[in-house]
Amino acid sequence: MIPFAYSNFLGYKKVDDKIVVVEEEAEIVKKIYSDFLVKGKTPTGIAKELKHLEIKTPSGKNNNWTTNNIVSILTNEKYKGDALLQKTFTENYLDQTIVKNTGQVPQYYVENSHPAIIERDMWELVQVEMERRDSLGAKYSATDIFSSKLVCVDCGGFYGKKKWHSNTAYERFVYQCNSKFQKGKCRCQTPHLTEAEIKEKFIEAYNLTMEDKERITNDLKEVINLLTDTTELEKGIERINAELSVVVELAAKTIKENSKSNEDSIDYENKYQSLVERHEALTTDLNKLLKEKTDKENKATRMKSFLSVLNKSEDMLNSWNERIWMLMVEKAIVQRDKVLSLFFMETYN
Repeated sequence: MIPFAYSNFLGYKKVDDKIVVVEEEAEIVKKIYSDFLVKGKTPTGIAKELKHLEIKTPSGKNNNWTTNNIVSILTNEKYKGDALLQKTFTENYLDQTIVKNTGQVPQYYVENSHPAIIERDMWELVQVEMERRDSLGAKYSATDIFSSKLVCVDCGGFYGKKKWHSNTAYERFVYQCNSKFQKGKCRCQTPHLTEAEIKEKFIEAYNLTMEDKERITNDLKEVINLLTDTTELEKGIERINAELSVVVELAAKTIKENSKSNEDSIDYENKYQSLVERHEALTTDLNKLLKEKTDKENKATRMKSFLSVLNKSEDMLNSWNERIWMLMVEKAIVQRDKVLSLFFMETYN
């Protein structure tokens, strides 16, 4: 049975020792994922909205939603039907001290352990988007769906929404490079765009890109194959683990021999310290290889999810599609002639 803290977990309950989806709560979870990924809202913004709507938190005690509540839901693998076991462990059984598992004991990942609330592809794309926003830091804006995606070809900065001719009959909103009129900077030559123009240019760019859908798909499959081949990394991990075992044995032998001899303590300390340093160096190398392997596997998983979304998407758009814009486009570079150059999530195009 997969462990669940049902009293503090939104969307699931236990019925006859089985994990069952609570449909009413599942809709809230789906809304959180959709608001974040499709509408571009921040966890803080989502928390404020749920609080305003007086929706109860996972504990069910109140509607005092926090940013941490939302981030926890967006990053919990249980919502895609999987379970990571032993995230925490009991360090001291006498006083029942529970601590976070950061490698002290083995963890186990179980796929499809229970019914999913969020599609696997969507869950993976949310993780990609969270990493993208983290990399942008304060530059990310949730003002609207075009913020933090339109990029100026001249300076590499983002476009932002501006009001022109405020409080006049000619008042309108346009998008232009945020750095265009900053003092002390060379003025960018990229044009402003209206919302209608952005949508029109996106449709043109998307349709042009999708003419090459077969090549993009094949390139993605090739990269996925390269990422999933971790043979050399596994050999390196196995080699270091074997060497670590030897170092541990040598250290134990050194300690034992020292306890039985009258050897100079300085010589013993030097030998032992040398082994400790070797162990630390090997452990550092091992952690690097383990991280590289994990990163490759995660990248492959997310590229598979993007490929799945790509295969399900229309080959040709006749009208604006907000979902495709938010799910598939990492950035759209605005050229001086108003053409948009699209860069898809998790691709190398």
